[in-house]
Amino acid sequence: MNFKRIIYTCGALSLSTSLLATTIDQGDDLDQKDINALREWINTKRQVTVRELGGALSISGEVRTEFQSTGETLNGVKQRGNGGAVVGKDGSPIPMNAFDIEVNLMMDYRTERSWGSIKLEFDNNAGIFSGSFDRIKLERAYWGVHVWQGDTYVIDTEIGRRRMSTILDSKIEFNSFFDGAFFRYDQALDSIGDIYLHLGAFLINENKNQFGYVGEMGIFNAFNTGFYTKLSLIDWDTKDQHNRVNNERFDFVVGQWILGYRFVPKYLDRAVQVYLAGLWNFVARKVAITGHKRANWGSYLGFSVGELKRKGDWAFDANYQVLAAQCIPDFDSQGIGLGNAVGSGFYRSSVDGVGVANTRKTAGGNVNYRGFQLTLDYLLTNQLDLQQSWQQAITLDDSIGPFRRFKQYEIEFIYGF
Repeated sequence: MNFKRIIYTCGALSLSTSLLATTIDQGDDLDQKDINALREWINTKRQVTVRELGGALSISGEVRTEFQSTGETLNGVKQRGNGGAVVGKDGSPIPMNAFDIEVNLMMDYRTERSWGSIKLEFDNNAGIFSGSFDRIKLERAYWGVHVWQGDTYVIDTEIGRRRMSTILDSKIEFNSFFDGAFFRYDQALDSIGDIYLHLGAFLINENKNQFGYVGEMGIFNAFNTGFYTKLSLIDWDTKDQHNRVNNERFDFVVGQWILGYRFVPKYLDRAVQVYLAGLWNFVARKVAITGHKRANWGSYLGFSVGELKRKGDWAFDANYQVLAAQCIPDFDSQGIGLGNAVGSGFYRSSVDGVGVANTRKTAGGNVNYRGFQLTLDYLLTNQLDLQQSWQQAITLDDSIGPFRRFKQYEIEFIYGF
């Protein structure tokens, strides 16, 4: 197989089409909501290797077919489907039922002390007239090196792009792209556990010379008990925007603490994990849009059962989420959300920061909610996963923004190779 030809072909595709890919509901790719068991199963598909230039080239991929049924109301008014209040560019209502076709192509190259990773996402809507055929996104492109490796520890540096949720843990935040440099220190201590410290700097807006900073530290299997804990801090508040509303959009220095326990009960013979997390925005201010009070906290708790390795395996995850309006930036939310068919932000009429400033009555975005999510994966074959999920949420504080309700059922077939 001529792998140089594959690389050239992918490059040509990237240049000849738009790198912007959208999913059914928003610009965030849906597989970020996959439970950990599914992500680990997909990672095992990186097994096709070719020895070349002293390293190993691995090629893997996913083919996803998906159906979603979504219900959403705003102040009791239906937002989607026939008679819905939200219409698209062609004047037709935003559909309640939607279909998605997605292919992810992943390539990894590794030598003894360095590596590179690429992921191209081809994510298109289905249908002869409603479908799309040219949406491509550069989902991942980074390289890394071993700076130093000892008997029990390793220091690595990685530079490039990937989704924050792939390197930082949260059910609620870290949905933005990380374009920057990431530092890793990992060490195994027999009497204490596996400890780590990860630090990164990322680009927010090159036009404004705006950067952000993030770090996470933690310990796994603490003192051989099965307990683990993680503490993260991310700083978005690094630049004066010279505008009150724009400054409020970045008034976020968010800390998150996760406490979890992983064990294998004898009567179940499957891995079980329970977890609890709390989030706090340390720089939130009392502003008019929140009624001059702070709404700067969030939390989630849940459990997962099972792992995906071979045909017949299953994995289940259930979690409950609460997210106040000022806890995280609306553009960084990867939680359940409230559907947000109109694509509004919390501080401005559009989540990307353009449009008119919102008021206390019009504040939107995918924040200020409480709800739950259920996800079940089942391996039909060693290659094919069936995933079903249900999630629903309502407004947390009905004195901020309109009162919204959201519910969604999703079924997806994922073929990994």
